[in-house]
Amino acid sequence: MSTFTILLGGDLIRTPLLDRQVEGSRVIAADAGIGHARMLGLRPELWVGDFDSVPADLPEDLAAVPRQVFPAEKDKTDGELAIAAALERGATSLVLAGAFGGKRTDHIFLHLALSVRLAEGGTEVLLTSGAQEGIPLLPGKVGFDYADGTLFSVLGFSDLAGLSVTGAKWPLDHVEVAFGSSLTISNEVRGRLEIALASGRALLLAHPFPLPES
Repeated sequence: MSTFTILLGGDLIRTPLLDRQVEGSRVIAADAGIGHARMLGLRPELWVGDFDSVPADLPEDLAAVPRQVFPAEKDKTDGELAIAAALERGATSLVLAGAFGGKRTDHIFLHLALSVRLAEGGTEVLLTSGAQEGIPLLPGKVGFDYADGTLFSVLGFSDLAGLSVTGAKWPLDHVEVAFGSSLTISNEVRGRLEIALASGRALLLAHPFPLPES
């Protein structure tokens, strides 16, 4: 398996879990995402984008990362271009670091939807902010080793059929969930979380490293 970490421009905090997830991976930065490389102690092999939001005062080693420059008026986001570059280099697994938060809600939606499409094509995808993470859910059954009390939601990108959730405060047994329903929002892990889906497109959003209340 060839794992690439894609540094995106959304929110990101460094946690021990995130360090383990990116350890040993190859790294590509998307425009402003290069700023996360300094925090994580990573040096990308490629920096992709239109470079309209380059962080100020980059260290020399990061400023010298090879660039793939695109025009500002283009038909793909910098993040999607960085992901495409990783796939061209043989990526079979992606960690999308900085996939949440930031100033652009449209980009966040794109990261969520694109991750589901990539998973359907056979690429493993993890979206993370360090504090929360997203994992596409395909038809079938999958288990997760989250601690008891971990908050999670199942986000549907279509109608969902045959959805079962066990190891949760509010389990579900082979239910139908209409697109746009809030039924699967804000649950808690109780034991080993397992999710089964007969058909539909969904994403698990979990909070394994909750931030303190402000």
